[in-house]
Amino acid sequence: MTEENTHQHDAASGAPAEADERDVLAETEGREAPAEAGDPAEAQAETGGDEAGADRDGEPQASGSGASVETAAAEVEGKVGEAADDGGSETDEPGAPVEVVTVSDAQDRSSAGSLAALTMPQSVVGNLVPPEPGRPPAGYVLRAPLTAGEVPSEDHATVGDQAVGQAVGESPAEPAGAAEATEHRGEAVSERRVRPAGPEPASSLTSDRLIEKAAVPPIGGWRLWLYKLTFGYVNLGDSDAVRIQRALEHRIATRLGDRTRFVPVLSRKGGVGKTTVTTLLGMALAGLREDRVIALDANPDRGTLSDRNPGRANFTARNLVKERFNVDSFAQLSAYTAREGSRLDVLASDADPMVADAFDDGDYRAVTEVLGRYYSIVLTDSGTGMVHSVMRGTLDQADAVVLVSGGSVDEARLASETLSWLEAHGRDDLVKKAIVVINMAAGDGTRVDIDEIEEHFRTRVAHVIRIPHDRHLAEGSQIEFRKLRHETRRAANELAALVVDELVS
Repeated sequence: MTEENTHQHDAASGAPAEADERDVLAETEGREAPAEAGDPAEAQAETGGDEAGADRDGEPQASGSGASVETAAAEVEGKVGEAADDGGSETDEPGAPVEVVTVSDAQDRSSAGSLAALTMPQSVVGNLVPPEPGRPPAGYVLRAPLTAGEVPSEDHATVGDQAVGQAVGESPAEPAGAAEATEHRGEAVSERRVRPAGPEPASSLTSDRLIEKAAVPPIGGWRLWLYKLTFGYVNLGDSDAVRIQRALEHRIATRLGDRTRFVPVLSRKGGVGKTTVTTLLGMALAGLREDRVIALDANPDRGTLSDRNPGRANFTARNLVKERFNVDSFAQLSAYTAREGSRLDVLASDADPMVADAFDDGDYRAVTEVLGRYYSIVLTDSGTGMVHSVMRGTLDQADAVVLVSGGSVDEARLASETLSWLEAHGRDDLVKKAIVVINMAAGDGTRVDIDEIEEHFRTRVAHVIRIPHDRHLAEGSQIEFRKLRHETRRAANELAALVVDELVS
């Protein structure tokens, strides 16, 4: 394409400024072409190809600014001038390549130069790496937000200002609040995982720390057989019945404090098993508690509490009343009580028929004053009836009462009248805490509906316990707790647990 045609094409495309620049380039190429090869035809062909490429490249950039084009043209003219002034340069040598710069190349170089001016230093780029979780970004400064109308001071520097300062070699300042954040993370660590510095005290060597925990094997049944068959790899634990029994035993063993508790066993009719219930309750309490439990026979007449318990004592409650001022220790008191086969201590009543004076209220208070020094629970096997002399002192010191009824109609009626008598004498507090025991130990072959008796007493008291029939109890001899039926032992433990619950409350 000739130079005249090129100008006409540029005029048609609406780019007169670019056409003027191409004239400058054409003149420059015309001066350099003879030095390169000396062939006017080849130079004209090469120039024409470049001009055609300039036409294609210049069309989409016709809307570009004239300042960028002028800058590119000045750069080309400078390079051509340097080549012309340098007489011994490589461009003067025959066959040396000539760098031809078009308008589009000049614009690309100009754009690249402008982008290079905006390139951020590597040090700043490195500071923009996301911080680790839980820490503020590098250069971040904790500050209070500006209020309305407040002018930012020098202290309110932006993150970008700090980043630029680090880029020019300034050492980054420690972000405010970083130390507090580290300390806060340190406080979140469990105290059990952090050991104090320095030597540990001897108290730190506890069983929980040194002994490896191991699951307790079942106590019996097919669960224990499976545990042994699998060499301990399969441990199903105890059954629900065993767990309930353990919870019952835990209730019985509850501590009562530093004061002695008094629990009388009452009955308005003889022969209902009041002494039997006293013995069962005492054995259940003494067998599962860590403190001391004693049963006192306070029957004004001949009592049989010592006959139902193993062991024999050489002294009775009346002897203790006479020698109470000489008893200064538990070892001396033990000479007056009987204990054999169980942890229950028994203080018997007089069995001598020649004794004329009955055991009265004064004697009862004197004995309980001595027993209160060394025992936590004192059970009183009171006499038959509610109007004898010992009953006043018994009820005055009572913390809870156990009312015994038989399985017959008259026995159940008398037991219910006993509750009415307590209410009539202002002891509603004892009625609320009363526990009714229906003793069926002697037999249950009658036509009396025991369930109806229980329903009657549940309308008056909170707790009713039935002692089932047991041949060992029906014999009327000494009671051995291990010889009782499982149902009887369980009933005795339930009675003991209810008594402790009332004493704790």
